[in-house]
Amino acid sequence: MILTSRRALLAGAAALAGCRGQPATPKASPPKTVAAAVAGPWRSAEDKARDRWRHPLESLTFWGLKPGATVVEFWPGAGWYTEILAPFLDATGGRLYAAHLQIAEPADPSAKQVVEAYRTKYATGQKPYGTVEITAFGPTSGPIAPAGSADLVLFLRNLHNWMAAGIAEKAFRDAFLALKPGGVLGVEEHRAAPGGVPDLLADTGYVDQAYAIKLAQEAGFELQAASEINANPKDTRDHPFGVWTLPPVRRSSPRGEAFDPAFDHARYDAIGESDRMTLKFVKPR
Repeated sequence: MILTSRRALLAGAAALAGCRGQPATPKASPPKTVAAAVAGPWRSAEDKARDRWRHPLESLTFWGLKPGATVVEFWPGAGWYTEILAPFLDATGGRLYAAHLQIAEPADPSAKQVVEAYRTKYATGQKPYGTVEITAFGPTSGPIAPAGSADLVLFLRNLHNWMAAGIAEKAFRDAFLALKPGGVLGVEEHRAAPGGVPDLLADTGYVDQAYAIKLAQEAGFELQAASEINANPKDTRDHPFGVWTLPPVRRSSPRGEAFDPAFDHARYDAIGESDRMTLKFVKPR
């Protein structure tokens, strides 16, 4: 596997921002509903605290997740959404593909660690997760899942990474190929202020919603619906270190520099997590 863009690698490894110590996995009944999976006792208190910002139950309902579905999650990071998707799909006879970071050799240690930790936890058949099938997405990756097999593909706060790496168009094409006719692409992404000139490299982490829709349509998708489930009107988007100034990353200095202990996080913590678009696209039948 190959990952040629350092910016893509750094952005992908940044998905570990939500990484946490692994809690013990209490025994629980198999979650036959999305609500039961969201409430699952295997999820850490830290992860559940972010539900107020990420609205997993409402988002997955909006995207139409069904029992027994075949789902592809792009770049799942440490597995914040996998903690919900994998138990639900395992309990209902579905299947989850994780199109994780494509790794080059010699590999960046941080990126390799992300993928290996994910593989150890989710690809070994342990309950309540079952076996997640790990594929790869990157500049030269192949299919993320068998063509025409997926009911739902998810881009969860990572479109900006692919824009920075120049592989956003490939992400939409790969998703289109993996989906069945009538299948859904769900997108959650940090949303730029409307009406400006789109930042094609997404340097601040924010993406113009109209541009995201354009990329999807160019790949063959049709926009079915947009939701304000993950909107945050308090987000002014003018933060010194981009979207990463806000929780959960809470950056206090430019990327690659040491943490600044004098940085005042109070203003940004009061905003909460970013304003996000939530989009539902369909592959035409």
